[in-house]
Amino acid sequence: MKRILLNSDVGEEAGFDEQIMPYISWCNIACGVHAGNDQVIRETIDLALKHQVEIGAHPSYPDRENFGRVVMDISYDHLVLTLTDQIQKVKSLTEEAGGQLHHVKAHGALYNEAMKNKQVAKAILQSVINIDKSLSIITPKDSLISYICEGDMELKHEVFADRNYNNDLTLVSRSKEEAVLTDPKKVFDHVWRMVSDGKVKTIKGEEIQVFFDTICVHGDNPKSVQILENIYSEFLRLNFMMK
Repeated sequence: MKRILLNSDVGEEAGFDEQIMPYISWCNIACGVHAGNDQVIRETIDLALKHQVEIGAHPSYPDRENFGRVVMDISYDHLVLTLTDQIQKVKSLTEEAGGQLHHVKAHGALYNEAMKNKQVAKAILQSVINIDKSLSIITPKDSLISYICEGDMELKHEVFADRNYNNDLTLVSRSKEEAVLTDPKKVFDHVWRMVSDGKVKTIKGEEIQVFFDTICVHGDNPKSVQILENIYSEFLRLNFMMK
């Protein structure tokens, strides 16, 4: 039986985390820099443990004002230091609650920069090495960070259920109206093409091959709960294993 691993970015105070957790296998918890705080992190960890969801850290550029979605011009050393601190915080709080950190997934502009910027990709790798080399890093396949990490770190590749893609497999900019998908049926059609055919249909109508281990639905998507409910129920109906 085939298995679908859904993941979601949580701890961002979007208001949906409690409803999201029953449907996902992995969660990526904001580290208190682009969103959240220690109390929110603790509450999100407790939710994840309750629903047997693997816990990941979701570090960001230190830019709460822009929700971590703007590239920051900071030094390599400063970036490594802040990312190490962020990951360590979630790891420590997870262990205090009786859990274990499973993975790291960069957030927002940091995630996008790591796909093409060697210094940023190396900073993320170094910060994870500073904490625990057994952690996995979640990233798109064939991104720059995936090549830099290969051999040093276990990688888990992901695709996005609720985002449209450009022909080069980058995500359509959030500044564009069609960037985010919110209709649960359209999202499932988008995901089903990736699962059944191994392809994603881009914003220009091209079908490009993709490879992935996990599928992300953003926790701050206003329709995230309905999207996850629909994906979960549809794949169960099709005899896939969930969670």
